[in-house]
Amino acid sequence: MGVAADERRALSALFEELGPDAPTLCEGWTTRDLAAHLVVREHRADAAPGIVVPALAGYTQKVQDRYAAKPWAELVAQVRRGPSKFWPTAIGPLDELTNTAEFLVHHEDVRRAQDGWAPRPADPTRDAAAWRSATQAAKLNLRKSPVGVTLRTKDGREAAVKTGPDPVTIVGEPVDLLLFVFGRDAVHLDFEGDAAAVGRLQAVNRGL
Repeated sequence: MGVAADERRALSALFEELGPDAPTLCEGWTTRDLAAHLVVREHRADAAPGIVVPALAGYTQKVQDRYAAKPWAELVAQVRRGPSKFWPTAIGPLDELTNTAEFLVHHEDVRRAQDGWAPRPADPTRDAAAWRSATQAAKLNLRKSPVGVTLRTKDGREAAVKTGPDPVTIVGEPVDLLLFVFGRDAVHLDFEGDAAAVGRLQAVNRGL
């Protein structure tokens, strides 16, 4: 077991608690849409490319809509079970490599879209995984930043993830840094640097 598996279980339980019509931080998606996305990603090799390739997105959306039409309990059970044993990420190390950021971010997408959300207590294993994922993903997701970017945790870990002028340092807990890198703004972070540079960074489309 690992962080990806823990976050999958926690997200599945939250799906059951909130039901299919709760909001998420994924623009335009309810919990039903998010659950369907997760199933498509792990079960439909024909449709999964459209998640990241705009030209294929129409087909992916049609497939996702069919999954979203399933009974809610059945859809959540499929998220909880994960892929079949023949799917590559059914192997533990590949699951951690591929799914840690996916399920951590999407779990927080649901948590932080609800009224009165608060960050979860620190967890050394989860936070270490979030820091690794944030520093790795930032080099791609922040590639369009017009300013230099450094990530720093509150305990002093630091990684320069984008070179450029007017550097900005983003300071916060690993999960919040990960969420920012993946384009979420429901985060508790401090930004060190010129105010105009911070504004330019915050305006960047942070994602693939």
